[in-house]
This record gives sequence, structure tokens and C-alpha cells, in this order.
Amino acid sequence: MRPGSAAPAIAPRSWAMLAVMVFGQASTTVVTATPAFLIPYLHADQGMSLASAGMLAGAPHLGLVLTLIAWGALTDRVGERRVLLVGLSLTTLAVVASMAAQGFVWLGVALVASGAMSACINNASGRLITGWFPAEKRGLAMGIRQTCQPVGMAIAALAVPALANAFGIVGALAFGGALTLISLLACAVIVVDPMIPAKALAQASSNPYRESSALARIHAVSVLLVIPQFVLSSFGLVWFVIGFGWSELAAGALVAGAQLIGAAGRIAAGVWSDRASSRLRPIRLIALACAALLVISAAFGWADWAIPAAVAYVLVSCVSVADNGLAFTAVAEIAGPRWSGRALGAQNTGQFLASGLLPPLIGAMIASLGMPATLALVALAPLLAAPVLPSEELAHATAKRTVKAVR
Repeated sequence: MRPGSAAPAIAPRSWAMLAVMVFGQASTTVVTATPAFLIPYLHADQGMSLASAGMLAGAPHLGLVLTLIAWGALTDRVGERRVLLVGLSLTTLAVVASMAAQGFVWLGVALVASGAMSACINNASGRLITGWFPAEKRGLAMGIRQTCQPVGMAIAALAVPALANAFGIVGALAFGGALTLISLLACAVIVVDPMIPAKALAQASSNPYRESSALARIHAVSVLLVIPQFVLSSFGLVWFVIGFGWSELAAGALVAGAQLIGAAGRIAAGVWSDRASSRLRPIRLIALACAALLVISAAFGWADWAIPAAVAYVLVSCVSVADNGLAFTAVAEIAGPRWSGRALGAQNTGQFLASGLLPPLIGAMIASLGMPATLALVALAPLLAAPVLPSEELAHATAKRTVKAVR
């Protein structure tokens, strides 16, 4: 957007697409998160060991990692609407199969399948929003889209344990399936593939990974920046309960509040990137701020100052997730309409793999060094991310060769 020019008007249909994608992504997040929130019920009421329950909790995420790139490639080939209709239909069927599954093995297989099928929306929603919103408003739109994960997690945290206690595993699983079915119907009624001129598609045929290292470097940066996100969200409760002697209720409220503020922070970061006409400069500043706040949090932890540590924890939790929508938007814009599905799939795959590999390592670090020292060491990840991020010039040059006239 040229300085002084008016921002383009956004068609109501574009906002409808965004609303459907947010609901759909939140629904599939409930599907993949449900087994994790079933762990207390499976352990206490069903007599399942924590190790076995943990394996079931990880099953949907295994499915996600295995199929994200494949769904992205299919989206590039056949378009968003078809992928969403087929994928959400298969997700609903997989949830039904998990409800009917008998025994640990078959339940695990069905949960892997539900995660694998639900991955359809991760890439398709990003492509759809990128296509329906102009560049000057994509940061805002993608920031709103990125709130779907914390919203879905919050819904699952509130609903799944209560449904399990009232209706058992079947009732808890059915909740996510019902939400997915509703999102499928909404997609069938509302979703339309964005209109991309044939000339633009012809000009956007080159492989962006061969053009430059820009996308690979953004993927690497996102993997580095997911490390503090994971540590803060997964071990914050433990830190304040064990490290500062807070009650589980108080610590849980702090963590939940930090997540909700972080969701708002994603939207604010998107607006910032739109006004700055840049996705990468804000990411670099966010990475440096995250590193600084992690060190400050560690210092308060060493000093045993609970309230300052809580304030720093909320701030760094908010900052640590602010880059998600920006990186996702940058990847889609640089990759272009023929490659964005696969590129977004690679982006998500790297983050999910990192999140899956981190728990034992971070747990061991906290056990041997304590939470403050772990936070200080984790600060190295965003510090390293800042120089790895590609320059604006490299990103723009790559985008020109792959995106060209797409608007």
C-alpha cells in the first residue's frame, strides 16, 4: 500500500470466510486436544497408566505431523474448498470410529486417523484467508485466525473433563466430532475458493525453495520460536505451584490468563505488520523482546519474587506467541498460490515436530537445573532466531518471482 493511499475495503464475504475458518480450526483443535484432557479420567476412572494415557494424548498429533505436507500439496492442486469438504468429512468419520473403537490399540489408531484428517484445515485455511484478503489486511486476518488454537484449547479444557465424567469417553469424543460436523456444513454453504487470475498462476509456477533460502530460514526461525512458547505454556503451572507455592487454582488462572492475552497479542502483531508493510521486521523485534523477557523472568525466579515473576511470565507468554501469524502470513505470501499449501504444511510440520520432541528434554532440564536456569537457557532460542530470519530484500525478491501479480 502506497503512503497516503486508503486501505482497500474488505468484502463481507471475506470476513465470512475468516469466521468459518476460525470456527473450523478451533473445532479440529478440540478434536486433537480431547485425548489430552481425558488423561485424568482415563487414569482415575478407567485404571489406565499415565504412560498409556499419554500415548493416546499424543496420537492425534502424530497423525497431524504425518499428513500436513500431503494435505498442503493436495490444496495446491485442487483448491481449498474441495480439501476442506473432503478432509472435514473424513475427520468426522474418524471421530465416529474412535467413539466405536474397542481396546487401546484400535482407539489409538482411530485417534491417529482423526489427527491426520483434521490436518486438512491447517493449510487450506491459511491459503483461503491469504487469497480473500489483500496484503494490507492479511496480518490482521491471519492474526485473528491464529487465535483459533488457544480458543479451541480453552473450549476443550472446559468441556472435555465434564463430558467425560457425565457421559464417558464416547460423550467427550462426540463433542469434537459434533463441532467438526457443524464446521463442515458451514464450509459447504460459505466457502468459495479465491479467484486467482490464470495469468498470475502461470507466472507463479517456480519452486520458491529453489529460488532462495528465505522460506527455509523462516521455517527454522519458527521452530526456534516455538521452544519458549512450549516451555511457558506447558511448565508455567508447575513453576508457580512448586517453585512459588501457589495453589493450582491460582497458577492455573495465571496460565489461562496469559494464553488469552497472548491470543489478543497475535491480532495486535498482525495489525502492526500491516501498518509496517512488513512481516519480518516485527518477527525479529518480537524474538529479541522474547529473549530479554525470558532472562528477566529467570532473574525474578532466582530472586524468589513471585509477583514480579508472574508479571514477567504473562508478558513473555504474550510476546512468545505473537510471531505465529506473522510467520504463517509471510510463508504464504512468499510461496505464492502454487506452493503456499506445501509451504504452510512444512511450516506446521516443523513446529509440531519440535513440540513433540521437547517434553523429555525440557523436563530433564527443569529437574536438574530448575525453572529459572531453564528459562535463561531457552532465551538462546529466540536470540538465535533473530539473525537466522531472512532479510526483507531476500524475501521480497523471492516473492516477486513466485507471486508476481497475485492480488
